[in-house]
Amino acid sequence: MTIEVSSVSYLKNKKLILDEISFEIESGEILCILGPNGSGKSTLLNLISGNLSPTKGDIYIEGQNIKNISIEERAFIRSVMSQSQAIVFDFTVREIVEMGWLQRGLINFSQNFEQAFSKAVNEAAIEDLVDKKFNILSGGEQRRVHFARTLLQSWRPSNSVEPKYLLLDEPTANLDIKHEQRLMKIVKKKAEDGIGVIVILHDINLAAKYSDKILILDSGIMKNFGKTFDVLNKEILEEVYDLPIEISDNPFKIIY
Repeated sequence: MTIEVSSVSYLKNKKLILDEISFEIESGEILCILGPNGSGKSTLLNLISGNLSPTKGDIYIEGQNIKNISIEERAFIRSVMSQSQAIVFDFTVREIVEMGWLQRGLINFSQNFEQAFSKAVNEAAIEDLVDKKFNILSGGEQRRVHFARTLLQSWRPSNSVEPKYLLLDEPTANLDIKHEQRLMKIVKKKAEDGIGVIVILHDINLAAKYSDKILILDSGIMKNFGKTFDVLNKEILEEVYDLPIEISDNPFKIIY
C-alpha cells in the first residue's frame, strides 16, 4: 500500500510553487515534511490529499491516479488535518468531531460509532471538552478537537484491509509539550497499526524522534528525501534554514 508522488510541479499565478517533486510512502510509515515558511509544504499536502491538482506530474494511491478517485472515496482513503480550519457556526466540540464520521452505509460502521467516537476523543484528550462550544476554546484545544475529528475519519473495523492514510499539517501547532508528545505518540501508534502518515512539522527534533522518513523542501525544491538520520545532516540543514546547525549523538539532537 503506497502513495507515490511522481514528478509533481505546481504553478500558481504563474509562480512555480513546487518543482519536480517525487517520492513514495508506504503504509505503516511516518513521513515528515520539513522546510522554512513558504517552501511549499502545505501546497504539497493539499496536492496529495486531492484538494489541489498538479500542474505537471501525477499522484497515485495504491497505483490509482488520484484524479480518477472520487471525492467520496478520497475521504475514505485519507483523513486530513489542515493547518487552518476556521469554524464560522457555533458548533459544539461533539458536532465538530462527528463531522469526521464516514459510515459508507455499512452496518459494521454504524454499529461501532459510539466506540469509535469515544476512542478518538480519548486519544485526543478532549473528554472534558465534548459539550463545550468549539469557538470558545483555546488554539491548542481547537487543534486537539480537529485531531480527534481526523482520527474518527480514519476509523476502520478491525478486520479492514482497505488503505488508509493520515495527512497532518502542523498538528502540534499551539500545543503545550505534554499534548505535543501525546499527539505524536498516537500518530506513531497509528503507523504501527498500518496507517501511512504524512505530517508537516516545524520542530526538527520532533521530526527526528518520530519519523521514519523525512522530505526537506526549500523554495519548492526537494533538497533531500530518505530515512530520517540519512536526511538530517548538518550541510543541508544549514543551507535550507540559513542558520548554524550542530548535531549531537546519544541522544540524537539538532542544536540551532
